[in-house]
Amino acid sequence: MFTKYLQDAFKVPLVIQLTDDEKSIWKKLPVEEAKRLARENAKDIIACGFDISRTFIFSDFGCVGGPFYENMIKFSSNITGNQLRGIFGITLEDPAAKISFPATQAVPSFPSSFPHLFTGKDNLRCLIPCAIDQDPYFRMTRDVAPKIGYQKPALIESSFFPALQGDTGKMSASDPNSAIYVTDSADDIKYKIERHAFSGGGKSGKEHSYLQFFLDDDTELEYIEKEYGSGRMLSGGTRGIKTRIIEVLTELVEKHCKARAAVTEAMVDAFMAVRPLPKMFD
Repeated sequence: MFTKYLQDAFKVPLVIQLTDDEKSIWKKLPVEEAKRLARENAKDIIACGFDISRTFIFSDFGCVGGPFYENMIKFSSNITGNQLRGIFGITLEDPAAKISFPATQAVPSFPSSFPHLFTGKDNLRCLIPCAIDQDPYFRMTRDVAPKIGYQKPALIESSFFPALQGDTGKMSASDPNSAIYVTDSADDIKYKIERHAFSGGGKSGKEHSYLQFFLDDDTELEYIEKEYGSGRMLSGGTRGIKTRIIEVLTELVEKHCKARAAVTEAMVDAFMAVRPLPKMFD
């Protein structure tokens, strides 16, 4: 959603990498299953409303080769095994695929990896919106880029959503009550927020709510913070913070589910087609 805002605000081309190879390597998934999941991820991404005339989505299994692979070799030639061990904790006991993957993650930062988009534009700089766990990859990329003739990428890093149980909890796939999913029904969301969302109090409602991420109205958010801090607003009840969180998340998830249901396999193919984007800077 934030990346879509950046594309809308600056009218710039967007390249989205689906790391299906990473899923296969780290989660030990069969290649075909990792590729299937990548297409499902693409449907959720497309449902956010990206501009197809400015957006290219690719999967690593489908795209690695040619200039992309050339950049991987250039990049890998400037990183030692000791550096990979220091950055990622990779050891000689790990699968060799883990050693080669960091370069795959890095080189989409370089325009020459996509000659169908950026031929003659090798000096373009890349902005990467990402979560904080991706920081090691792109610190590494910023270190290597000048050595092989490219601009350093810039990053906007986001924090993680807290688990529903609060900052001390952890989202876990084995605990469906630790998070809200975009596949949850309105009843699921209501149940999870009322029964499992942390409500231990604090100086502000923002300290333990999803409203800071999803409520666009800053004036309302400030009002809630003051009301909760003063004790005039509680976590529960018909006018409590949890009720507002349920309203906001239900609206967001239902909107997303409706948009995703409209995404066809043909639309995924269109976004992932290797093609020029002639109006990507208009």
